[in-house]
Amino acid sequence: PSKYTCDGEGVCPPLNISDVPDTAKSIAIIVDDPDAPNGDFVHWVVWNINPKTLSIENVLPNEAVEGYNSMNKLGWFPPCPPMGTHHYHFKLYALDIILSTPKTSNKSDLITVMEGHIIESASLVGLYSR
Repeated sequence: PSKYTCDGEGVCPPLNISDVPDTAKSIAIIVDDPDAPNGDFVHWVVWNINPKTLSIENVLPNEAVEGYNSMNKLGWFPPCPPMGTHHYHFKLYALDIILSTPKTSNKSDLITVMEGHIIESASLVGLYSR
């Protein structure tokens, strides 16, 4: 819905989380668009979400940390493709640790520190067309 894009309010869409392994210490999320004109465009990176979290809707849990998106801004950047259909990949990672990654981190930094700590992952792809 346009509510979650630059054509609307630009808020993060609600996400439901289930079946997180009992051994998970935290959850990380990466949202990106591989169809962007200049290649992969990162809309959101967030980590240290409590693994007992069942949903995210407008407000992140207190312990969660948001990193930098491709606009060099902290937090969610709404889909706003210049033209055509774009695929938005919402990737969730159950981790066996709580990350001590600085808030200045981006997708690349997050992927590096998650290496060897991913217990399980899931993904969801949303489409947006102009």
